[in-house]
Amino acid sequence: MTNPAELPAELPADGPAGGAPVAPGGLARRLGHYARLARFDRPVGTWLLLWPTLWGVWVAGAGSPSLRTVVVFTAGVVLMRAFGCVVNDLADRRIDPHVRRTAGRPLASGAVSVREALGVALAFGLGALALLWFLNPLARWLAVGAAALAVVYPFCKRFFDAPQVVLGAAFAWGIPMAFAAETGAVPRAAWLWWLVVVVWAVMYDTIYALADRDDDVKLGVRSTAVLFGAADLYMIAILQGVLLVGLVLAGQQSGLGSWYQAAVAASALQLVLMSRRIRGRDPAECMAAFRANQWLGATVFAGIVIDYALRAAPAS
Repeated sequence: MTNPAELPAELPADGPAGGAPVAPGGLARRLGHYARLARFDRPVGTWLLLWPTLWGVWVAGAGSPSLRTVVVFTAGVVLMRAFGCVVNDLADRRIDPHVRRTAGRPLASGAVSVREALGVALAFGLGALALLWFLNPLARWLAVGAAALAVVYPFCKRFFDAPQVVLGAAFAWGIPMAFAAETGAVPRAAWLWWLVVVVWAVMYDTIYALADRDDDVKLGVRSTAVLFGAADLYMIAILQGVLLVGLVLAGQQSGLGSWYQAAVAASALQLVLMSRRIRGRDPAECMAAFRANQWLGATVFAGIVIDYALRAAPAS
C-alpha cells in the first residue's frame, strides 16, 4: 500500500503522535515495537489476505479442507503479512519519517533500528519457511512466488504506475497454493479465483490511495489513484463491476450454488455503500471504505462455507 506524506489530521498516525523518537526500554517494550512494526495492531491487512486464502482453501477442499491445510495457511497468512510489512518499512525508511501518518512507525521513529527490523523480518520469514515442511512439492514451489512478490511489491511504487496489481498478485497467491496443497494441482478455476482477487485488491487499494494521492504526487510515489487521475471513481466502479462478474463466474466454475450467489449479492450492496462513501474523495471516508473490504471478504467466505455445508447436510 502507498506511503503518504502528511495526511490530513482526521487520519490517525501509525504510532505516537508526531513521530517523536521512542526511548529504548525493557523486553516488553521492545516486543511491543516489533508487534507494531509487523502491524499486529492494525489487522485489516491480515484479514484482507486471510479471506481470499480461505476462499481458496475451502473451494479446493470442496467444503471439507483438511485441518492441517487450514492451520498451515492461516499461520502462513499471519507470518507473511507481518514479513511484508517489515520489508515495506525497510524499503520506505527514508520516506516514512517525513510523513505525518507514518512518522510514528517504529523504524521511522527510531524505536527500532534497521538491524533489528532485518532481524524481525528474518524471524517471520523463517517461520513462514518452516511451514513449507507441511506442504507438498508443488505448493512449496508456489511459495517461492509468494515470497518474491512480498519482497518486490514495496519497491514497485518507485517505478511501476500500477503497484496495486503486484499487491493483488501477492494477496491472491494463497489461492493457487491452497489448490496445490489440497489437490496436488492448480486447475483453471484456481487461476480464475486468483484473478478475481487481483481485481479486488486493485480496487480496494486504489480507494486507499485516494486518501493519499496529493501527497503521493509530491513524493513521487506511484499508484493507480495517481494513474487514473480524474477518472478515478469511474475506474473504481468498473473494477467493482468486474469483481462481481468474476465472483459469479468463479462460483459457477467451482459448482457453488444459491447461498454463495446470495453472498455475492450482499457483496454488491457493500460495494455500492463503498462507492457512496468515496464520492467526495474525503480521506477519512476513503480509509473507512477501504477497511470495509474486510467485511466483503468475510461475506464471500461465509457464502462459500454455507453453500458447501448445506449441500453436504443430509436431507430430512
